[in-house]
Amino acid sequence: MAKQYMEKSLLVPDHVITRLMMSKLENRPGQHWLLDGFPRTLGQAEALDKICEVDLVISLNISFETLKDHLSRHWIHPPSGRVYNLGFNPPHVYGIDDVTGEPSVQQEDDKPEAVAARLRQYKDVAKPVIELHKSQGVFHQYSSGTETNKIWPYVYALFSNKITPIQSKDAYRPCPVEEPGRCGRPFN
Repeated sequence: MAKQYMEKSLLVPDHVITRLMMSKLENRPGQHWLLDGFPRTLGQAEALDKICEVDLVISLNISFETLKDHLSRHWIHPPSGRVYNLGFNPPHVYGIDDVTGEPSVQQEDDKPEAVAARLRQYKDVAKPVIELHKSQGVFHQYSSGTETNKIWPYVYALFSNKITPIQSKDAYRPCPVEEPGRCGRPFN
């Protein structure tokens, strides 16, 4: 159902994404969660508040043009799901998957016009969510551009104040800020 909306460069409606997320989160009692991109709307935030207390919200304040540029450089190899970014993780040969030699594609959702429309829509719906999290005292915003080495120490300190840090090397290697939500590695 979500794919239908994404193919049209639309945000997935609250009722669809909220039902999906709540079913996943309710099955993880007593665990720490790191959510990337959820909640995006006030309805989603209110649904989340009903099942848990949010400890921390981090917003990376990155310019519209920088986000549009980064997001519109995504290419994917559909059969495997491998993601390339022409800016910092390009394939060896433009338009070709490194592993199989098959074509990679730019999804409609990642084309510059679609990215710009999605970012404008997101900005409008995110304002009330930000205000809610500010009123709860859990909102933290960083404006260090996309330089991971400048942002990560502050983010790590915030996490460390909420949960016991992991004593593994992976805990100290953040997902690249240039690709939020693309690495899939949990914090704990």
